[in-house]
Amino acid sequence: MISVVSPVYMAEKILNKLVSEIQKVMVSLEVPFEIILVDDRSPDGSWEVMKQLSSKFSEVKSLRLSRNFGQHPAIMAGLSEAKGDWIVVMDCDMQDQPKEIAKLYNKATEGYDAVMARRIDRKDNFFKKITSYLFSQLFNYLSDVKMNHEVANFGIYHKKVIQSVLGVGDYIKSFPLFVYFVGFNSTSIAVEHLERESGKSSYNLRKLLKLAFDSIFSYSNKPLWLFVQLGAIMSFLSFCVGIYYVVLAFLGKIEVSGFASLIVSIFFLSGIIISVIGIVGVYLGKVFEQTKKRPAYIFDEKINIS
Repeated sequence: MISVVSPVYMAEKILNKLVSEIQKVMVSLEVPFEIILVDDRSPDGSWEVMKQLSSKFSEVKSLRLSRNFGQHPAIMAGLSEAKGDWIVVMDCDMQDQPKEIAKLYNKATEGYDAVMARRIDRKDNFFKKITSYLFSQLFNYLSDVKMNHEVANFGIYHKKVIQSVLGVGDYIKSFPLFVYFVGFNSTSIAVEHLERESGKSSYNLRKLLKLAFDSIFSYSNKPLWLFVQLGAIMSFLSFCVGIYYVVLAFLGKIEVSGFASLIVSIFFLSGIIISVIGIVGVYLGKVFEQTKKRPAYIFDEKINIS
């Protein structure tokens, strides 16, 4: 059995096509399937369309969250209800093509536990592509994971991979990073990536930055070590400068110190201190969020879920 999980947000006009295309692929594969749509409290009429689809097709299972929790918690919510031996995760905007599911599934049957879709010719705008690339490079530098910016949520995963992903207890959810973390025998294949069928991405610059920083701070403590190294370097340089001025003092060559250099030094060192305190504060904030153990998502309604 194959489960197809898709988080839904502002997709009122394309849900019918999404479900229809997925059904065609599953019929061609000749395997039992279910389609799990998760409404992340979309402000448009997506939920009404989802209810209609669920009443028409028993294999379409609709979930609605109690509020907008975000794309990745919505994915986790859908995964928690998936019953398939293989689970496909894909976005609802039709940039991920349902026809590519067959290619992913056939590759998985060669002995892989996870097959991720690699978008070699992304149809996103320049801003989204460049921010994705920069984030992946920064994340790779700050962690031991080698993340590919061409790979996102779209892929097919064995149920043991998904069970392991659901077992990751991080409060901040990031599905692709969890897949990298749990490991298993995985690969990626090139797939077709198209323009959005309708609407525009809900990720603005503020949300992208928040997602990036949340992912980095929840996955790596390297920023703390970088500031420790910076502090050690500054201390060493200060010691060397101190020795230099002590020698000048013994030689009687000390002149009146400049006001500008003193102010610059104060502001520079103060900036470093404030930055370090800020970084430590962010990590403490993440620890605080984790210790509260609040649920990452809450269900409001479920349709066709036994």
